Amino acid sequence: MKVYDGKDVRNVAVAGHGDSGKTSLVSGLLYAAGMVNRLGRVDEGNTVTDFDDDEMARKVSIMTALAHAEWAKTKINLLDTPGYNIFINDTKAAMVAADAALVLVDAVAGVEVQTEKVWAFTEEYGQPRLMVMNKLDRERASFERALESIHKVFGRTAVPVQLPMGEERAFRGVIDLLAMKAYSYQSGGDGKGAAGEIPAEFAEAAQSAREKLVEMVAEGNDALLEEFFDKGTLGPEQLRQGLREAVVARRIFPVACASAYHNIGADLLLNLIVDFLPTAVERGTVTGYTRLEEGGEPITRRVADSEPVSVFVFKTSADPFAGRISYYKVCSGVLKNDATLTNFTKGQAERFAHITVGQGKEHVGVQELRAGDIGVVTKLKDTLTGDTLGDKAAFILYRPVKLPEPLIAFAIQAKSRADEDRLGQALHRILEEDPSLRFYRDAQTKEFLLAGAGQQHVEVIVSRLKKRYNVEVQLKAPKVPYRETIRGTADVEGKHKKQTGGHGQFGVCNIKMDPLPRGTGF
Repeated sequence: MKVYDGKDVRNVAVAGHGDSGKTSLVSGLLYAAGMVNRLGRVDEGNTVTDFDDDEMARKVSIMTALAHAEWAKTKINLLDTPGYNIFINDTKAAMVAADAALVLVDAVAGVEVQTEKVWAFTEEYGQPRLMVMNKLDRERASFERALESIHKVFGRTAVPVQLPMGEERAFRGVIDLLAMKAYSYQSGGDGKGAAGEIPAEFAEAAQSAREKLVEMVAEGNDALLEEFFDKGTLGPEQLRQGLREAVVARRIFPVACASAYHNIGADLLLNLIVDFLPTAVERGTVTGYTRLEEGGEPITRRVADSEPVSVFVFKTSADPFAGRISYYKVCSGVLKNDATLTNFTKGQAERFAHITVGQGKEHVGVQELRAGDIGVVTKLKDTLTGDTLGDKAAFILYRPVKLPEPLIAFAIQAKSRADEDRLGQALHRILEEDPSLRFYRDAQTKEFLLAGAGQQHVEVIVSRLKKRYNVEVQLKAPKVPYRETIRGTADVEGKHKKQTGGHGQFGVCNIKMDPLPRGTGF
């Protein structure tokens, strides 16, 4: 595969509420870019980024998958993230590798709970974002109602750069407010629209929406604002340049229109990604530390090929045949094939043999990866998610993502002696893959417990144990070690008297008991 400079790379996380169409959209973008020869469908289990057996069976994304598209001499790395709450931790862990995000909003449901949560992730990482109003072809879809929902939650800086031509079954194309052209699409086609004049029925709405877009772009730029007051509008190049600056500065969040299922609007969306989202090197610098514990001094490193090489591993997956698969971002320098780097987190040397880029479960070989790009490598010995590797002469540690603790735990027990012998090794590999899991033994009940974000999360792990490692287990409700304690003060006196002839026995005992402060104990 061709080697791309960082200025020609876009790293984009595709995020949103569950069932908002993220995987279908990625499939459409890949098809429009000519990376695949047919449009994948989630219902048919043939999408590039939902390749795990459990994902195909459940028809939901369980883990983040990486794919890439080549469009307009640009490489777009797409991180297809889960949207359901149970698997949302994987979304946060992977978004650290992205420089921007596509946030999908269902045109029927509007902004939902996980939409707000992934928006918070993008705010935490300081990422520019495009909003994609998807499923405009569905029954009860409404562009106006969904846009009102977006403005209510995220504010007026979410500005349409496109309008739909029709809604529900009548949705047939997209109006580009930047070029003031209408693009018509064939349902289920290659995602490339036929340009034409804006139909008369949409002309007034398009003109009004463009004027609002021009006002928003000019509002945050003094030079453009002066031009706007002088001429009442902005030229095409001024508008595009001003919009890009506003998007990168996170002052404006463009809203685009699409139907991922029918592959409507894919080419325009690819153009928006290339033209308005920041390049992989546009962030300028990344910050690492001399140590991750308190007191570590910050180290600033430019995202440039001329800097010493450093990479951050943001995801690990386990394959029963390929072994450990590590997904990483080249934070600085140039990583060459067959390079040996030092794992600064573990203090071990690692050899990057056969570096590749991800296309779902397939890996495409590449000779080198430059600063800002994302790659995949297999069979690293000691490297796990959150580790930093680099040139041994230029030490740096990047801070790993902190995930919330699990919410629910089940007692786990092997079904047979053979399963018990294999369980430990299989769970070890799965824990490497999913940092949000916990496996431990309760010191009081002596049970082994597997904890995750929810029941479905743990059930997926049980299914994975059986399918990947041929280990069958059963889950049970964990035993609860009940304890008794005192809640009030007690002050008592006891006396002992015994007379059996001769000297008698007599004793007095006073006992006073007070509860310790709540939360303290032995």
